[in-house]
Amino acid sequence: MHKQLQIGVTCVIVLVLLSACATITPQLDPPKINIEDFRSLPAEGGTPRFEITLRVTNPNAQALDIVGISYSVELLGRELITGVSKNIPSIGGYSEGLVTLEAGLQLFELLRLLASVGNQGDGPLEYRFLAKIDFAGFVPTQRIEESGEIAL
Repeated sequence: MHKQLQIGVTCVIVLVLLSACATITPQLDPPKINIEDFRSLPAEGGTPRFEITLRVTNPNAQALDIVGISYSVELLGRELITGVSKNIPSIGGYSEGLVTLEAGLQLFELLRLLASVGNQGDGPLEYRFLAKIDFAGFVPTQRIEESGEIAL
């Protein structure tokens, strides 16, 4: 009976600790991300590279300590530009920061896109920017998506 009581008390303590950890995770509003600048870099080994500057707005009181970002840019549903970065400055609470990323172009997808644009006509091109942002500590991963149209 004494051993069963110890097991029961241990289970209660573990459950209390787990529920306490769940309440530690802060609820954050997702950061707002806008493309500030997009420019071509000198090609390395024949593969086109780009530098993308993002303006990240932190709508939270807590600073965002970003561990890494993975991102992609799609045109007409084709993933053309992809990249990852881990050297990202902390963005203070209720402030903005510029994040510079390097990305590579997927040449075969570009060729497929160019072949399909001829069938597109004069309509606008649909784009989509996707990013997964990982934070330090107990802050949950945020996924960002921005989409729209580019007039030809």
